[in-house]
Amino acid sequence: MHEVAMADDPIPPDIRDFIQRHIDSVAQLEALLLLRSNPSAIWDIATIAKRLYTSEREIRDGLERLCADALLSCNDGMFCYTSTSDIQEKIDRLATAYAQYLIPVTNMIHTKSRRIREFADAFKLRKDR
Repeated sequence: MHEVAMADDPIPPDIRDFIQRHIDSVAQLEALLLLRSNPSAIWDIATIAKRLYTSEREIRDGLERLCADALLSCNDGMFCYTSTSDIQEKIDRLATAYAQYLIPVTNMIHTKSRRIREFADAFKLRKDR
């Protein structure tokens, strides 16, 4: 599902689409940008979680999704930034948008996350009380 960008929306449409497709939480975005900031480094989950002041579970879930989307490489619990030049350019632009428009980007991610949870909750089986 794609959101229609409003005329006064500071987030470029292709970056908005990238967020919709690949980013499920602010912690996941910040993990991607952290690894991007030092592309030659290899990171473990604990180090990333400490650097971002968040739980290892949240980081693990986000990193696994980024690896599945081929935005990061992972091997035996170690993660590094690898991407093709066209994706790298988009991630660079995402980093710029996040730095310039922190509130609109985080609001978009939080809205997306809430919709995903609501959708998933609709399919949970509930016991009769």
